[in-house]
Amino acid sequence: MAAGADEGVASSAGIEVPEAALARARALAGAGTRRVLGIVGPPGAGKSTLAQALADALPGRAQVVPMDGFHLAQAALEQLGRAGRKGAPDTFDSAGFVALLRRLRSPAEGETVWAPSFRREIEEPVAGAIAVPPALPLVITEGNYLLLEQPHWRDVAGLLDECWYLDGDDAARVARLLRRHVAHGRSPEAAAQWVRDTDEPNARLIAATRQRSTWSLCWP
Repeated sequence: MAAGADEGVASSAGIEVPEAALARARALAGAGTRRVLGIVGPPGAGKSTLAQALADALPGRAQVVPMDGFHLAQAALEQLGRAGRKGAPDTFDSAGFVALLRRLRSPAEGETVWAPSFRREIEEPVAGAIAVPPALPLVITEGNYLLLEQPHWRDVAGLLDECWYLDGDDAARVARLLRRHVAHGRSPEAAAQWVRDTDEPNARLIAATRQRSTWSLCWP
């Protein structure tokens, strides 16, 4: 099922959230037991922005746990010879991500789960950075490979109650990627090369998983 960009509702951070998306997230948060929502899409699609805007619109009821917290450390990527492909499926601890989703989906009574985050300012994952209390009704996870049919990624979809695919204008998406890479220290030339050689091949891989999504929407 697909949705166009409908009239938005501003989150507490001022980001316009599509009404249909907020309604679906509210329904998940109100289901009575822990629900896990996935948001997937190509690099630069706006996954993290939408996920956080939804959490901001549901204060105390939702927490974002990004897939990017499972990036392998830079030193590990260099040791494996994968640093030049950082962001590709085999540059993540996919088994660790699946294990965390299992814990999040079935929280132990009284147990807070601590999840990792990814800090773009240092380009490294940080363990134990995100607290998910046991009574929280909705976890929102976002990332590129939630619907990928490769080990261990193929196990992710079965741990999500819904998984939304973010679509949008490719030119705008690439422009956002270029700005992001430059803001984090790459030259414009290096940023363009990274987008061409790494981000866009990943985008094509991710686009092929779209048919496995629960819902798709054009945003922003």
